[in-house]
Amino acid sequence: MSTVASNITNAISRRSFLIGSASAIGGLSLGFHVPFAAAAAGKSAPEVNAWVVVQPDDQVIIRIARSEMGQGTLTGLAQLVAEELECDWSKVTTEYPTPGQNLARDRVWGNFSTGGSRGIRESHDYVRKGGATAREMLIAAAAAEWKVPASECVAANSVITHQPSNRKVSFGKVATAAAKLTPPKDVTLKDPKDWKIAGKPLPRLDTMDKLTGKQIYGTDIQLPGMLNATVRACPYFGGKVKSFDAAAVTKMPGVRKVLQIDDRTLAIVADTWWQAKTAMDALPIVWDEGPNTGVSSESIAEMLKAGFDADDAFVQTTVGDAPAALAGAKKTISAVYALPYQNHATMEPMNATALYTPQKCEVWVPTQNGEASLAAAAEAAGLPVQQCDVYKVHLGGGFGRRGMQDYVTQAVLIAKQMPGTPIKLIWTREEDMLQGRYHPTTQCKLTAALDDEGNVSAMHMRISGQSILASVRPEAMQGGKDPVVFQGLNLTGDEGHFGYTIPNLLIDHAMRNPPVPPGFWRGVNLNQNALYVECFMDELAHAAGVDPLVFRRKLMKNHPKHLAVLETVAKGIGWEKPAPKGMGRGLAQIMGFGSYVAAAAEVSVTNGQLKIHRIVAATDAGHIVNPAQVERQVEGSFVYGLSAALFGECTMKGGRMVEDNFHTYQVMRMAEMPAVETHVVPSGGFWGGVGEPTIAVAAPAVLNALFAATGKRIRMLPLKNHSLA
Repeated sequence: MSTVASNITNAISRRSFLIGSASAIGGLSLGFHVPFAAAAAGKSAPEVNAWVVVQPDDQVIIRIARSEMGQGTLTGLAQLVAEELECDWSKVTTEYPTPGQNLARDRVWGNFSTGGSRGIRESHDYVRKGGATAREMLIAAAAAEWKVPASECVAANSVITHQPSNRKVSFGKVATAAAKLTPPKDVTLKDPKDWKIAGKPLPRLDTMDKLTGKQIYGTDIQLPGMLNATVRACPYFGGKVKSFDAAAVTKMPGVRKVLQIDDRTLAIVADTWWQAKTAMDALPIVWDEGPNTGVSSESIAEMLKAGFDADDAFVQTTVGDAPAALAGAKKTISAVYALPYQNHATMEPMNATALYTPQKCEVWVPTQNGEASLAAAAEAAGLPVQQCDVYKVHLGGGFGRRGMQDYVTQAVLIAKQMPGTPIKLIWTREEDMLQGRYHPTTQCKLTAALDDEGNVSAMHMRISGQSILASVRPEAMQGGKDPVVFQGLNLTGDEGHFGYTIPNLLIDHAMRNPPVPPGFWRGVNLNQNALYVECFMDELAHAAGVDPLVFRRKLMKNHPKHLAVLETVAKGIGWEKPAPKGMGRGLAQIMGFGSYVAAAAEVSVTNGQLKIHRIVAATDAGHIVNPAQVERQVEGSFVYGLSAALFGECTMKGGRMVEDNFHTYQVMRMAEMPAVETHVVPSGGFWGGVGEPTIAVAAPAVLNALFAATGKRIRMLPLKNHSLA
C-alpha cells in the first residue's frame, strides 16, 4: 500500500476499509459501507443530516457519493432517500459530496466507488436509513415546537401534520431546529410494497440539463487563468521515452511548456488544447520500444491455447468427478471459443483538471471512484490527503475505465510543475485507445458427455486467459487465484451462480498474463462466461437432437429464477411457434451482478449480411427502484454487447495496439440496432444490479440465432472477421 493510501486509511479510522495503492484502483469495488452517521449542522442551508439539505423554501438537496455516468444512479438513489424522507419529489435535486468531506466526516457517505452495477444494490440500505433518519428528526422538531408527542405526527410530501389537531408545518420551517437534534439510533424502513416514489418510472433528474446543454462534464470545466494540456505515452507496452526534442515545438503558437512527467509520458501545456495537440503531433520523439515488440495477437492466442493442456489451472467449481466421467463416456462433444481484447471507447476521452499549490491540490474529474482519485491526487502532489480534494462531475461514459486513475495522476504531475495555474488535461482519442485498460482476451475449451437419453452427464470448462485482479487488485487474489474470472460460474452466491445442474462438473482457469494492461470492462468476465456456456449449451442441445429451450429446462429444474427469465424471453420471442421464413432464433441466460437475466434474439442473413431484427430481454433484479431506468439500461447494454459481438476487437502487433480511433474500432450505428423488448420481472427479496448483466447475454443469443438461421457455428468474436455467406 502506498504511503498516501495508508494515510487515507488512517484518516478514515475504519478497520475494514482498504483503498489500495492509487495506481491499483480498478472498477471493481471491494470496499465496504459504514453505517449511517449524522453530520454536524451549521452550513449555509439547514442540514438535517449528511444526506439531506433542506432549504427554508422546502427545496431538498440530496447528497450522493456514487458517480453518474448515464446509468441513472443519482436519480435512483435520490428516489430511495426521498421515499423514506417523505418529501416532495418535485423539489428534489442532487449534488456530489467530495471525498475530502467524506473523510472529514468519518465516511458518512460510505463508498465512493461506482462499478460492478453496485450503485444501488450496495447503497440502498444506508441511503434509505439516511432519508428515514432525516424524516424522524424533522418530525421530532415539529413535535417539540407544538409540545406534542412525535408519535402523533406524520410526514408526507414535505409537510408534517399533527394528526389530532391537524396542525401542519413544512420541512423548511423546522429544518434549522431539526439539524440541532441528536439523530435516532434506529429507524424503520418501508416495505417496498408501500413505496410511492421509489419503484416508479420517474423521469431522471439530470435530463433537462442535458437537453439544454447546462450539464457540465469534465471537458467543460473552465477556471480563471486555466491552461490546457495533452499527453503522449509510449504506445509500446513496457516501453518508455528514449529522447525528444522540446526545442522543435516550444516556439509554436500558444505553447507554454514541454515536459516529461514519467519515464514513458510526455506532456505539452498551451493556451488552448488544440495548440497543445498540434505541438504534440509535431514533437520529435524516439521511443525505447521495450521488451515486448515480438508480442502479437497471434502469439498471445498461441499462449492461451497452450493453457488448455496445462497442469497449473486454478479450480473453482467441482461437482462429482468430471474427468473420470468424460473419460468413460460413449459420446463427448468439445468446442473452443475465444474473445479478443476490447477497449472501453468512452465518448468522452480521459480528462482531469488540476490546481496545485504547495499548500493544496484540487482536482475536477469525471471519476468512478472519488476516493481513489483523491488517493492518486495526493500521491502525485506529494501532499497529505487532508490538503487535497476532488470535485466529481458527470462522466461522459465510464464502463470501468474511469475506475483507473492514471489520467488523474498525470493531470496533477503536470499542474505540480506550474503551481497556482489550473491545468486541464484532455487525452486525444488516439491516446485513449492506445493507453486503454483492455478487457482481457480469453479462450475457453468446453467438453461434455451426453448419455443415451441426451442428458449431460459431465462437463469440463477450462478458461485460459488473463487475470484482471492480478494486475489491478493483487491484494484481492485468493491464493494466486482470481475469483472474478468465474463470474456467473459459481455453484452458490448472491453475486452470480451457475444456472444448470450437471452431476459431474469441473470449471477451472489456466492463468496466462500477456503484457497488455487489463481492466474492468462493463460486464467484466460475465460477458465471456455467458458466451462460452450458453453457446455450448446450444451445441449440446443440437447434438442431442433436442430443442434448445427444452434441453435447458431439464438442466434448470433446481434453478427456478434462472429458468423464469429464460421462459419470459422465450414467450416474448414466440419460441413455441416456428420463426418467420429465413430467420433464426437463439436463447441465452446467466446470473451476474446479483441479477437473473436472459435474452432471445431473432436474426436473418441475406447475401452474407447479418440483420438482427429484435431482442427480447428479461431482468429479475429483485427490487426495482425505477423501472424506466432499468429498461433504458437494458437497451443500452445491448448496444454495448452487440457492438463487441459484431465489431469489437483490439489487435496487437509489434508490442502495441493497432486500433487507434473509431475508424478502426467500430461501434454499432443506429441503423444496425435491433428493437429491444424489455421485461422487468422483479421477484423481490434481494437487490441486484442492472447496468451490466444483460450485456453478457447479447452475443450468445445472437450467435445461437445465427446458427439457427444459417447452420454456421461461430465460436470466435467479433463477427466482422467471419463470412456469413
